[in-house]
This record gives sequence, structure tokens and C-alpha cells, in this order.
Amino acid sequence: MRFLRILWRYPAITVTVLVLIGVLVVHAVGAPVVGRWVATCYVAVFVVWTLVGMVRDVLRGHVGLDILAVVAMVATLAVGEYIASLIIVLMLSGGEALEDYAGRRAKRDLSALLDRSPRIAHVLVHARAAESDEIRDLPVDDVAVGDVLLVRPSEIVPVDGVLVTATGTFDESSLTGESMPVTRTSGGEVLSGAINGSRAVRIEAVRTSSDSQYQQIVALVRAAEDSHAPVVRLADRFAIPFTAVSLVLAATAWAVSGDATRFAEVLVLATPCPLLIAAPVAFLGGLSRAAKAGVIMKGGAVIEQLARVRSAAFDKTGTLTQGRPELVDVRPAEGFDPDELLQLTASAEQYSTHVLAESIRRAADTRGFALRGASEAREEATNGVVAVIDGREVVVGKPAYVAALAPDTVRTTLDVSQAAAYVAVDGRFAGVLVLADHPRPEAAAVVSWLRGHQVDRMVMLTGDVSPTAESVARQVGISEVHAELLPPEKVELAAGLRPRPVMMVGDGVNDAPVLAAADIGVAMGAKGATAAGDAADVVILVDSLAKLVDAVSIGRHTLRVALTAIWIGIGLSVGLMIVAMTGLIPAVVGALVQELVDLATILYALRALSGPSAALRQPPSREG
Repeated sequence: MRFLRILWRYPAITVTVLVLIGVLVVHAVGAPVVGRWVATCYVAVFVVWTLVGMVRDVLRGHVGLDILAVVAMVATLAVGEYIASLIIVLMLSGGEALEDYAGRRAKRDLSALLDRSPRIAHVLVHARAAESDEIRDLPVDDVAVGDVLLVRPSEIVPVDGVLVTATGTFDESSLTGESMPVTRTSGGEVLSGAINGSRAVRIEAVRTSSDSQYQQIVALVRAAEDSHAPVVRLADRFAIPFTAVSLVLAATAWAVSGDATRFAEVLVLATPCPLLIAAPVAFLGGLSRAAKAGVIMKGGAVIEQLARVRSAAFDKTGTLTQGRPELVDVRPAEGFDPDELLQLTASAEQYSTHVLAESIRRAADTRGFALRGASEAREEATNGVVAVIDGREVVVGKPAYVAALAPDTVRTTLDVSQAAAYVAVDGRFAGVLVLADHPRPEAAAVVSWLRGHQVDRMVMLTGDVSPTAESVARQVGISEVHAELLPPEKVELAAGLRPRPVMMVGDGVNDAPVLAAADIGVAMGAKGATAAGDAADVVILVDSLAKLVDAVSIGRHTLRVALTAIWIGIGLSVGLMIVAMTGLIPAVVGALVQELVDLATILYALRALSGPSAALRQPPSREG
């Protein structure tokens, strides 16, 4: 049955094999003329079909590499080598099967992500009333926010939610790369794509399917699978020179020998499969390897850009730092109480999306301060937030912004890794909240690795104040710092960076414009920053900057494998063509030998699935 499925999947191969067997049988029984006519008619049909495909490619702006195969088929028929012409047809149609097999092998990790995508959710009716509620199976796309779902043992969590059951254990390796199961308690976040442990649990949906973490990863994977741009560019880059060299060699052999058969014998060794198949297989392998490492690249074009990156720009908070600042000091101005300052600030910050706002709210909650509602609130993008609380106007933000509204603002002194939120109340400077956000332990090693691997320029682009930005930059090894930037200023600076290509690494919503504008935008997407992830070319699913090194290493290794596979194919083909110019390789033998060349280049291209590790040296863990 498996053999029959293969025959059905590749009808061109099946028909060609049957025709070839028939022609050989007819030739053996002494009717070569009949065999020649059958082969000529069949090959002619195949040539027309190939020419139609070439014309379509040319209309799309792609160079038609199949011209060599077409000329070879016509030439072999013209000199009576009709069996060789059938082998060329078999070689081209077999190339489709080889590409399909190698492609499926190369993208198996991408396919695994797609195949695991949950499709059904067990929705509980009146879920909070009793444990024996009615279960209704719905398509995952029909799950609404607030629905309570039953997740059975070993099932995949269908949408992002919070745990309703007291405790639950989940395997999040497909999302974070963390191999050990994690335990969540009631109220804890559970991401779609996580695999439930040995006990059935209930979760309450907090996002729809399309907005959930795993479905966004699946969407990125589909986009990556559908992109073939760099493969086309690589093929186009070599197509015209290779075609010209092949035709010159074949014509020279004909002219020197005076035998038209020599022209056909040379051209049967000049098939374009190394260009058309090996390079796509290598890029698919690179995409698959990256996905397995927790890095989603949106297509092969990104691999080529990553391989050539020469400048890198970094955001600070959440990228070079851990992104979880902790309140370390409250410094009230004269006339303000520290507790009142923290409560008013946290109440205003509940209307802000900035990472410092979340930390301030968390600190107030830890100290037992209830947040007050605002009668009016607005966020001034990248500057701060303004809220009217109990009739008092509270402004929280950058020092320059607060000073513009409260002229008596006094700048505070900060230690290394500290940031500050300045506060004004009713036009008076009220004080400063000091928070500390330490650099990621791997950040310095990542910067050092990039600098040692041909990334010549390293820059920090951040909206934070200069003292904080410069202290973090010194710790991670970056000397060029641009601080207190608005999003348009980040975009302008990234566009002006040289040398190119430029890679921008960020994680927040405010980073989305510059990620989209950079040659390569890399989003730290482990925490679900969807706007940055949508704008980026690369999304790192694991909360570790070390994966940036993996991404660049995989890009460079993949491009190197693709180019090497192409050169192996071209080198072997040209060498064999030169030998064939002497008449030592008959057309039939040449066609069979070329099939081995194709196989060799494709097998080499599969090397993109593996490769040397980046061997990033990180500082020892503080836990050990």
C-alpha cells in the first residue's frame, strides 16, 4: 500500500518509468523505431509542459533554469539518444520526489509545531456550579474569553488561560525550551501549547484562540514555511553563468569533435537540480533547526540577512535587562509622605503599559495599599501617565516630562542598574520611586560573542534616561548609547546605522516600529509581546538573550551549507562536462551519473539540520 501511495503521489515518475520500461522492451524485441517514436512523443509532451512552467517563472521575474534540461532533452532526441532523453525526464520528475522527501525531512520540527496545534476544546457548562458539569466539545476558534475549559491528562492546553484548579503541572518545552515540567497554582497563567500533566485541570480562558501564544507561534511557522524569496535569489544569482558555461562547453565539444552527439553528451551532465532543490532544502533545514531551538524565523530571507548581519542595536528594558524591575527606594519630596507617594503613583500607573508601571503596582500591592480609581487618565506615549485621583492631578514619568509640568523637579542620583519614576502632584514635584532592573546574566556574553563574530557595531537605543542606560551598557560591553528616544527617533537612528545589514533586538510594544524598520527585527517574544512579535522577522520564544547567538549561528551555518551544496553541484557538473567533452561518458551513462550528483548535493544540504553549537560562554548560575 505504501508503494502504491508513492506511485499515486508522483504520477510523472510513474508514467516515465512505465514509458522507459516499455521502450526498453520494444527495443529488446527488435523494434527500435517504435521505441524511438514513443520516447520522442512522450519527451516532446514533457518539454512543452516544462516550457510552459518556465514561461510562468519568467513572467514572475525568475530566471528559468530548466532551459538546460530542455535543451538536453531536445539534443538527445535529435541525435537518436532517446533512452538518455527518457532518463533526463526521469531525473527531473524524480527531482520533485527528492525535493519533497528532503523538504519534509528538513522541516519536520516546523511541521511538528503545526501538527500539535490544538483543534478541540472541552468547554464546561455552568463550570463553577459543580464538578460534574456538562462538557461540550467546541472548535478551539469558538472558545470565548471567560469560558472554563477541562484539560484532560496529557492533553494540549487549547487557549491561554488562568488555572481554576488548585494546582497543575505542565510541560512547556514547546514554548519556552524548558525541559522540566512547571507547576502552577490557582490563578496562575497557563499558556496554550503547554501539555497537561497526569491530572485533569480546569482553566478559565483569558484570550481567544487567535490571540493565544501557541496559535501565534503557529501563524509565524506558517509564514516561515510559505517564504521562498532567498532561494529564488540564490538560484537566479547562479543560473545565467551556469547556463552560459554549460552551453559554451557543449558547443565547444561539438565544434572540436564535429559530432553533434558530443553536444548532447555534455548537456545531460548540466542539470540544474543543485540550484533548484539543494538550496531550498538547506533553508528549510535551517528554519526547522531554529524552531527546535526556540527561535521562529519568518522565512528563508531572514536566514540570509542574519548570516550577513554587521551591526546590532538593542533596546534596554526586557532585552539587555531582565525586564522585572523591583522597587528599592521611595524618595518623597518635602511635604509628601512615602506611603502616600507610593499609593498615588501606583494608582496612576494602573493606566500605563510601561514595564516600570507593573513593578510599581506590584510593590504597592505587596505593601497592602489599595489602588484608587481615576476620574480621568491618559498615557503620554514614552513619556509617562497623567491621572486625576481624588481631585488631584498625578503625573508619573521621565524627569524631563515631569519637570516640564513641575519646574521644582529635582533629579536624583541613581546607582548602577537603577531606574527612576518621577512624580508630580498638582504641579508640584512629589518625589521619586527608584527601581532596579539588573542586566541579564547572559547579556555580556552575547554582546562579546557578536563582536567576535563580525558584528562590527553595537548600539543601545532606549527611551530610558541616560544615566541608567549608560550604566547597563557599561556592564554588558556596549559603548555607544542613545537614550531618552521616542519611537520615531529609534527608527531614524536604526535606519542610519552602518555597516548594513542592521539587526534590532527588542521586546516591547514601543519597539514594534523600529523592529519593522530594521533589516532584521528580533523580538523577545517569550512573554507574549504580540505587537513586537508581529513586526519582527525573528521571534525568540525562550526568555533568554542567548538564543540570539543561536539564531545568528544557525543563519550563518545554513547559508554556508546552501552555498556549498550549490558549488558542489556546479563543480561536479562542470568537471563531468569537461570529461564528457572527450567522448568518454555516453549520454545514457551521463544522465545516470548526474542523478548521483543531484543526490549528493541534496544529502549535503540536509546538513543544515545540524551543525556546530554556538558554544556561548555564560557566567555560572548564582543558584549553584
